[in-house]
Parts: sequence; C-alpha cells; structure tokens
Amino acid sequence: MKLLLVEDEPKLASFIQKGFANEGYDIEVAYDGRVGQSLLRQNSYALVILDVNLPYLNGLELCRLSRQLHPTVPVLLLTALDSLDDKVLGFEAGADDYLVKPFEFKELLLRTRVLTRRATEASTVQRILRIADLELNLESKIVTRGGQRIELTTKEYALLEYLLLNRGKVISRVDIAEKVWELNFDTNTNVIDVYVSYLRKKLDKGYPIKLIHTMVGMGYVMREG
Repeated sequence: MKLLLVEDEPKLASFIQKGFANEGYDIEVAYDGRVGQSLLRQNSYALVILDVNLPYLNGLELCRLSRQLHPTVPVLLLTALDSLDDKVLGFEAGADDYLVKPFEFKELLLRTRVLTRRATEASTVQRILRIADLELNLESKIVTRGGQRIELTTKEYALLEYLLLNRGKVISRVDIAEKVWELNFDTNTNVIDVYVSYLRKKLDKGYPIKLIHTMVGMGYVMREG
C-alpha cells in the first residue's frame, strides 16, 4: 500500500516514514508543496498525508488538487493549528481527517488504517454499476439485465459504462465523442446515434422499463422510465 507524505520538518518526516516502513507500508516523502504537487500529478496513492503549513504550496491547496486528480483517495491533514476554524478550513478543502501536532505515531497509524479501509470498501462497491435490474461489473466486464447476460462489443460496453457513470445526467453527443471515442465530434456523422440504437435493442427491447432516453437537441440520459 503506497502512501504520500508531504511534510517540511525533516525530523518529523523521517519519524513518520520509518514508522510506516516498519508496518509494511511503501511511503513516498516530499518536503515542500511544489514537489508534493508534482508527485500527486504523476502517481496514485492509497492515502495522502499533508502538513498544512508548507513552502510554495500549502497543504490546503494540495488537498484541493488531490481531490481534483484522485477524488476517491483519502486525505489526512497534519497541523499544529487546532482551532475549530482551522479544522473547518481543512474539511472544506476536502480533507477526510485532521490530526493535530504533536501526536503519537500509533494514532496516525490507526487513522490511516481506518481511512484506507473505508476507501477500499467504497471502491469495491463502485465496481458494480446498477440501474433498475441492469448491472455492469467493472472488473469482469459482464453486463446483465434481469439476471440475463448481455453480450456487447467493446465500443457498446464503453458507451454503456459512460452512460451508467453519469446516470441521471443528460450527456451530449460531444461529450460521448470525446470520452468514448476520444475524438472531436463530427456533426456530419451519426455513429453515436447508431451505437445508442444498438444498445437500446440489447438493453431495452422487450423490457417494460426503458433505460436509455433521448433528450431532443441535448443528447442522451440513462434513467428508469
């Protein structure tokens, strides 16, 4: 399990790094906000631990960046600032937990275990996307409706996954072209409408509840009824 620690106090950083290493964690350390920013952009972590008062970029700024880049990765703030207002600022920046210095390593370890366990459980739940009696398993790539397996082509699967991830939202043809086909939308092509039609035949035909709906002039939305 890989962690990121951004802490500008070398002694404290070394203490935390050794503690986690002894517990079997792989921990990467940055000593200022700029390096921390670079590591966040380059890598993925199970947990991000940030000091609030950092050179160049402070911990709150890094916390917001982490939330943008890795929305499901928990963030733990370390700081000597212990007022309620300081804690509110931390949580509003997107932090999941807030530990005031000085602290015992055992407490940091316990909080780390709780945060990473919650993130893992949430990730497991999100591996299956559902709407009505339709299920898409993100790991096995199996799609079923009413317990019956539905065979999809690679592009049909990618389109369905994108619609399910955005269920309830109206998705424009431009968005679908960029996210599923990864190309600039050509207004002269009807390829997206054709693939939506393919999906409808496989997912909605014969079922009383229709899931894929056309919003005239706007795009498509996946919802029940």
